[in-house]
Amino acid sequence: MRELKDRIISDGRVLPGNIIKVDGFLNHRVDIGLMRRLAKEFYSRFGDRGVTLIMTAEASGIALASITAEEFGVPLLFAKKAKSDNVEGGLIKSEIYSYTYKKKVTLLVSAEWISSADRVLIIDDFMANGEAMRGLVEITEKVGAALVGVGIAVEKGFQGGGDRLRAQGVDVQSLAIIESAEPGKIVFRE
Repeated sequence: MRELKDRIISDGRVLPGNIIKVDGFLNHRVDIGLMRRLAKEFYSRFGDRGVTLIMTAEASGIALASITAEEFGVPLLFAKKAKSDNVEGGLIKSEIYSYTYKKKVTLLVSAEWISSADRVLIIDDFMANGEAMRGLVEITEKVGAALVGVGIAVEKGFQGGGDRLRAQGVDVQSLAIIESAEPGKIVFRE
C-alpha cells in the first residue's frame, strides 16, 4: 500500500539493531484516518471470506484491529498477555517468545468468546519474527475455528516471520514488507 510505505519513509525511523520506529502514527500515537484506510484495504483483501471475528494480541495491535473489526462489522477479540480477575471460564493458551520484551509470554483468550463456528481474521500492526501471529494461529487451531488469513500493516520481511507462516499455508497479507532497513534507507519488498 503506497500510502503506508510513504508514511514509513517520511515519519518512520530506523534505530540501531534494525528497529523500525513507527510509533508516531501506527502504534503509540495513532493516525486514525490512516488506520481507517488500512482497515478498508484489509476489507478489500478479506471481505469476501465470511469473517466472523477479528483477533489480535495485546496491546499495540488493538487500535488497527478495532477499526478493522468495525469495517467488517464483527467483534474484536484480543489475546491478553496476563491473566486478570475478569477473565473467567476456560482459557485457550499459547506460549510465545516476545522479542520486544526478551521473555516468554503466554497469550490467553477466554473460550467463551471464540468457537469452532468462527471464521477468524488475525490483524496486527507489526510483525517481525512472527511469534505473536504463530500464537494466535495456534489458539485458532486449538478451538477448531477457521483461519481465513492474517493481515499485517508492517512486516519486517528480513526477519522471516511472515514467510514462515506463508510456508505453512497461512494467507498472510502485509500492506508494507520491509526487506532491509538501515538509518536513512528502507527497502520494501515489491
